[in-house]
Amino acid sequence: MKNFRSAAACLVALSLLSSLAIGQHAFIESPSRLRAVIEQYEQDRGAYNRFYSAPLSAARREKFRSIYDQRLADLGRMDFVRLEHQEKIDYLLFRNHLEKELRDLDQTAAQFEEMRRILPWAQTVSDLEDQRRRLESIDAEKTAALLHSLAGTIAETQRLIETDKIAKPKRTVANRAVRTIATLRMTLRNWYNFHAAYDPQFTWWNKKPYEAVEDALQKYSTYVVQRLVGIAPDDRTTIIGDPIGREALIAELQAEMIPYTPEELVEVANKEFEWCVAELKKASREMGFGDDYMKAIEAVKQKYVPPGKQPELIRDFALEAIEYVKKHDLLTVPREAEETWRMEMMSPERQLVAPFFLGGETILVAYPTDGMTHEQKMMSLRGNNPHFARAVTHHELIPGHHMQQFMNRRYRTYRSSFRTPFWGEGWALYWEFILWDRGFVQTPEDKIGALFWRSHRAARIIFSLNFHLEKMTPMEAVDLLVDKVGHERENALAEVRRSFSGDYGPLYQMAYMMGGLQFYALHRDLVGSRKMTDRQFHDAILKEGSIPVELVRAILTKQPLTRDFRTNWRFYNLQR
Repeated sequence: MKNFRSAAACLVALSLLSSLAIGQHAFIESPSRLRAVIEQYEQDRGAYNRFYSAPLSAARREKFRSIYDQRLADLGRMDFVRLEHQEKIDYLLFRNHLEKELRDLDQTAAQFEEMRRILPWAQTVSDLEDQRRRLESIDAEKTAALLHSLAGTIAETQRLIETDKIAKPKRTVANRAVRTIATLRMTLRNWYNFHAAYDPQFTWWNKKPYEAVEDALQKYSTYVVQRLVGIAPDDRTTIIGDPIGREALIAELQAEMIPYTPEELVEVANKEFEWCVAELKKASREMGFGDDYMKAIEAVKQKYVPPGKQPELIRDFALEAIEYVKKHDLLTVPREAEETWRMEMMSPERQLVAPFFLGGETILVAYPTDGMTHEQKMMSLRGNNPHFARAVTHHELIPGHHMQQFMNRRYRTYRSSFRTPFWGEGWALYWEFILWDRGFVQTPEDKIGALFWRSHRAARIIFSLNFHLEKMTPMEAVDLLVDKVGHERENALAEVRRSFSGDYGPLYQMAYMMGGLQFYALHRDLVGSRKMTDRQFHDAILKEGSIPVELVRAILTKQPLTRDFRTNWRFYNLQR
């Protein structure tokens, strides 16, 4: 009996292992010999990033330059021809990443040079933090003298600017300097707190000199904001931004594998905007407003739900989208992804820069709170009405951001260093295109809501590229969103402020529609030709990581690759 039980247990165990192996088979990805190289690089870069905690340190910049140069040299010694196809993809991704990082170092250095004359003491602060990281012994008396001198230099810099002995910078450069001063203050605070109290002699010598420097930095920052940038203390509307210029834009586009000039991309956006307007007029006529689609938009905005009802509305929209993609066999939705998304309400402070939903595994729902003014409440209610919110929900959850983030954690995780908004935001917007084509959007009100966002994405390309080309001001961008797209003015201000605050890259806002158009063209080529089914196409994309869409295309089409591969996919016909 004992042997029988042992044998039965073994059979159960073997059966279980067999079923697990079969169940896990779909999770096995082809190995890449570059994976270890990339993961080691990411570990090394992370370690040095944490070590060099002074962001403006010249030593930090040179260390990272040496890291990138060395890894490029290592790649150059690889026998590219002998690599497997996925390894060639990893090679090209890694090389492209390293080259972009080197360009970013150069751009950061150039931007600091523009600020140097009004921040001549910045390196002194960075040097103190570098010395701390190297654990060098400190002479408290000498450091006190250095801080005393630093406070005087900061005050003297302001005097020299006021007397025109230092030329005033451009407004955009001064605004960048304000952010830089904040970074320097934090760096100096970290340096001081490391020594203060733990070293009585240090504190005895340096407490007052440090406080004098902190006071000087605070006053100087206020001076730069008010006199050089020109923003009054009670100003809550002015947006400055930091345009990078045409040459830098082209370099950024090449890194994202977009083979178009900025001017061509603005032309694409204008064509897409014109399409949206034509469709908006059709929906407007269905609603009884003729060709005046702005009146139709206003009517849709009035259909908001009462306070307290927004969460259940978003829940229903989320479940509707999940059921649709499953029913029509568009995408494999893992049970775990379907069961683990969550919802939270967005804080009033966050809504100042993000007046609509944000998402991923957790969808952040924007809606009025009791502390808002009446005007703010009404703008939030109108801007987050059900017909606007419907498309936003599946954009943020499934099949959008939650779905892609869930899959990114399962497949090709080592490619996270190469993430791009053209894949991330482009995928979520692409689904708006596909669901529109499939008739998911049926009522004229829902069409108005979907087209509002689609025209908004086109407008983002127009205003963000023209801003960086110095052809459009932030306030002209706000007017575009209000007058042509139909935004509430406060919401438009928040959108433009978020675009130019410096928290996003210069191409981020254009990546939504341009990435969506890339996926849309690829879908037409592969699914439209019946080379792949919808499910095969979408599942395959989600297993390759957040990478430039042109390299997704190279994977799906098994495109032959060379070491000197550069972007050449013209995915949009400008002549149509």
